[in-house]
Amino acid sequence: MQVTATEFKMNMGKYLSLASRRDIYITKNGQRIAKLTNPSPDRVAMLDSLVGIARTEDITLDDIKRERLEKQ
Repeated sequence: MQVTATEFKMNMGKYLSLASRRDIYITKNGQRIAKLTNPSPDRVAMLDSLVGIARTEDITLDDIKRERLEKQ
């Protein structure tokens, strides 16, 4: 989600709540200047953001490791 710095300042509480579920990019003059994110992200979501291969259903890192071992 992307919001302007002015919008963020006017509705900070709303965006702080949303940051627990998704990243908030704050822009000023059309340029991204900050990223508000959850300090303890879900490991699968982190993995997906890094490599883009994790599924969106409830799955653990152990499940992914087990699947990779089965494929070998």
